[in-house]
Amino acid sequence: MLERAPQRILLSLIIPAFNEEERIEKTLECVVGFLRSQPYSSEIIIVDDGSRDRTVEMVRARWAGQAEVKIHAHPRNQGKGASVRSGMLLGEGRYLFFTDADLSVPIELLPKFLVQLESGSDVVIGTRKSAGSVIEVHQPLFRELLGKAFTVLSNWILGLRVSDFTCGFKGFRREAAKTIFSRQQVLNWSFDSEILYLARLKGFHVQEMPVVWRNDQKTKVRLWCDVVTSLLGLFRIRAYHVLGRYR
Repeated sequence: MLERAPQRILLSLIIPAFNEEERIEKTLECVVGFLRSQPYSSEIIIVDDGSRDRTVEMVRARWAGQAEVKIHAHPRNQGKGASVRSGMLLGEGRYLFFTDADLSVPIELLPKFLVQLESGSDVVIGTRKSAGSVIEVHQPLFRELLGKAFTVLSNWILGLRVSDFTCGFKGFRREAAKTIFSRQQVLNWSFDSEILYLARLKGFHVQEMPVVWRNDQKTKVRLWCDVVTSLLGLFRIRAYHVLGRYR
């Protein structure tokens, strides 16, 4: 059983956001309600990646004065990887998580991930590909095939053995989070592959956990553009290693 950490935040939850005014309020209501029911201290960090809508204004208006809800705004759009990196480096928790703003993975699964981190895993990542995972709403077939191809290429190019790189629910012990995200270079969608590559380079133990997952049709992925940039990102990761940027 996890106990409340005295005078210290136990858990930081980072939510990257870009043009999320239609769902950010509902997401925060869900997340705040859940975390307030848990027996430990926590903080929620919304990292807005240069939204052109009212995402920032809505969060500030609704959650002003609520100490556990914080917002950090990028002046311009940089990519999901940049948002996650900012939140992870700002987080004060002993354990740090990030999740997508659409809550494709239910926040109620978080305690199972926490138990694994408490038990000694340095990084725990959600997977939709292992036994025990449940896909309630699938992506369109073409996107699923592209996702499988990206997993194969990531493992081949980076020399990893990971079943699901892009599930947007991952947790880290503090030391692992600060070590990995302080060295992160890739800001686009291939950042997931980079952080798992860094985890291996730095000797952290990575565990995969099956999740319940539901596709959201309002995805922010720009299919062909992001496919190409993500593939190029994998080669950049290997190049950054050779150039010594991950020391």
